[in-house]
Amino acid sequence: MARRRTLRPEEEELWAAVARTAQAMHPAQRTAAPVPPPTKPDTPSVAVAPQPPVAPFRVGARSTPARPHDVSPTLREQIAAYPLKMDARQFARMSRGRLAPEARIDLHGMTLAEAHPELMHFILDAHRQGMRLVLVITGKGKMRDDGGPIPTRTGVLRHQVPQWLRLPPLGVLVQQVAEAHLKHGGGGAYYVYLRRR
Repeated sequence: MARRRTLRPEEEELWAAVARTAQAMHPAQRTAAPVPPPTKPDTPSVAVAPQPPVAPFRVGARSTPARPHDVSPTLREQIAAYPLKMDARQFARMSRGRLAPEARIDLHGMTLAEAHPELMHFILDAHRQGMRLVLVITGKGKMRDDGGPIPTRTGVLRHQVPQWLRLPPLGVLVQQVAEAHLKHGGGGAYYVYLRRR
């Protein structure tokens, strides 16, 4: 089989001039199917999934970040996404720690089975007494990695209390739940704004 030689510069110019004047024989079929490389007769062929086209990229341009690995929103994002059901000015004052809670409960060190009835009793009693703003202290939780393949979230009570406050019988009494200001416990406590009696 004869080896192909490289074109000389004058031949390349001639070829470029001819290629510019050429017209496609079948304009509807501009892209030809890729030719698979020849395989040996004893090698089984493997189907390759088509790759999505790569977007054009210029040097110095910013890349679009890929989707983050942790698709579940953080607890702070979940609580911030709750719709605002109370007065916006009161909510702003409460978020800045300017409203003093009328009562507080500390659930530190309790298990879920112990904390749930205590929280229910506290919220029901506070609503019966006509209180509007109470503080529920859950703590931030301990880092406990058991080395398993599934990571465990820190602060079981911190994640569970907002769920309990939305479910019956407490859901009808609670108007708003928000993370407490730093002077009232920050990420380890919640403001619970109750409805009027």
